Amino acid sequence: MTDHYTTLGVSRTATADEIKRAFRKLASQHHPDKGGDTQKFQEIQAAYDTLGDAAKRQQYDNPRPQFGNFAPGNGQQFNFDTIFDVFGATFQQHRQRPQQPAISRVNLTINLIDVATGGRRTIGIGAATVEIEIPRGINDGDNIQYRGLGPHGSDLVITFRVLPNPQWQRQNSNLLAEHQVNIWDLILGCETVVRDLLNNDITILIPRGTQPGARLRLRGRGLPGRTGPGDIIVQIQAVIPADIPQDLLDLIEQKRSVIS
Repeated sequence: MTDHYTTLGVSRTATADEIKRAFRKLASQHHPDKGGDTQKFQEIQAAYDTLGDAAKRQQYDNPRPQFGNFAPGNGQQFNFDTIFDVFGATFQQHRQRPQQPAISRVNLTINLIDVATGGRRTIGIGAATVEIEIPRGINDGDNIQYRGLGPHGSDLVITFRVLPNPQWQRQNSNLLAEHQVNIWDLILGCETVVRDLLNNDITILIPRGTQPGARLRLRGRGLPGRTGPGDIIVQIQAVIPADIPQDLLDLIEQKRSVIS
């Protein structure tokens, strides 16, 4: 089993900030969108999920001890009543606890389009393959249990990891994207076309006098959510033409005091 500290390239005494910096550096180097290896990226993500959480890191650094079978030797005799007294009621409760069903756990990396569309996916579990249903609108880090799909009929718990998308910033079920508009179109107003996550064209109206950085909301065009679909939020970025006619510059210069 790969050591999480080795995966991130940090010492066991590394601070939380050192662990975060190491994760960001490695995640950037090995991200699948940049040609990195998906399995390596998943190992880096799994290591950070454990070491980046204080409680999980403490549990990882101090695993619960496992007790083997007691076998008398060299003429020794063990008094099991004494052993139970030493370990206390917790040990007895552990012995009496009903056996829990076996659970197999895996991580599955998906993208934002998978989040939007859901659907069935065939994945490998050990030497076998199984078909699962990806819930629409799933969040990064969500755990979904699939009964009986693990090895030997065990339950399969999948932790979904959603890859970042360079064009869209996810905010729950909303999607935020930047859209460049010519400065004259912001001044005079216009219609422009943006594309949603699934590459569908959407025509939007830019009101006259729209300020750079303004946000326009397209309701119901975002990701599926628990209470309905989210929105697309378009943040306007102004583009100033490189070649502005001299006569227009002269006119702007004359009207500068009036405009300001």
